[in-house]
Amino acid sequence: MTTDALAVVNKHLRGIARRAMNPLGGVKSKRALVDEYASVHPSILEVNADVIPVASDQFHGEWVLADNADPDRRILYIHGGSWMAGRVEKYRPHIARIAAATGCAVLAIDYRLAPENPFPSGLEDCVSAYRWMCEHGPESTDTAKARFIVGDSAGGNLTFASLLVLKDRGIAQPDACITLSPVTDMSWSANSIKTNSKKDVALVPSLMPMVSLAYLQNKVDAKTPYASPLFGDLQGLPPLLIQVGDAEILLDDAIRFVDKAQTAGVDSTLQVYPGMPHVFQAFAPFLPEANQALERIGEFIQKY
Repeated sequence: MTTDALAVVNKHLRGIARRAMNPLGGVKSKRALVDEYASVHPSILEVNADVIPVASDQFHGEWVLADNADPDRRILYIHGGSWMAGRVEKYRPHIARIAAATGCAVLAIDYRLAPENPFPSGLEDCVSAYRWMCEHGPESTDTAKARFIVGDSAGGNLTFASLLVLKDRGIAQPDACITLSPVTDMSWSANSIKTNSKKDVALVPSLMPMVSLAYLQNKVDAKTPYASPLFGDLQGLPPLLIQVGDAEILLDDAIRFVDKAQTAGVDSTLQVYPGMPHVFQAFAPFLPEANQALERIGEFIQKY
């Protein structure tokens, strides 16, 4: 049964989806829509954490530290936004809740965005930030005792692509990895893109090829593993947790990735939430299911 909170969230997301269909405004207007994504209720926009800016030669971002932060346990958070939108500043409330749920120090970065910086610019920023995080904490240069990567949507894609890059370059994997509603197949061949097209209140199937074009710019095949991790060799990846709503067009992106990872011997967990929209975790504490999902993220991180 649809809760009152979910009904409010879905109405908000339908409005954003309608505006996304407007061909006027270009990239600037699409970025503004992503900035508004979670702006449903004042409670969602509260930030209960300390913030420490970070500016290295390779990336810009910030540490987000909740009261229970352990600086030796670190998360790299990679935001979504179709590879061409999203800002740490606007993601800060959500990231602060990830920090509180996990007890980790969270490094969130503003990676380079398409179309100005196409594939693989943003991916290289994520890999650089992960390597930097392993050796630099919020207040010291101590080596991390535990390191994780968490990402949502396009950031989930970049998370999995980063794991493949790290493996190919012989760099140690994180202790575990979590993605929220990840894109794993940029050829958009998942069956749920059709079957959930009328259920998904946030993502518009007809816009997905345009997203691919802006990011890949016809320079690489959409099934290149660093662009579509589903088509990569998943053997040797760290333990994975994927959360997704069953109303999403990306449902099968998550299901197929977990199936392939498990076949490759990877410890992989899929959590499917009935009726939930794309990256529903961003609507905590307003949406009860988002609070539950964050608790389960914290439990998963604690295992490692």
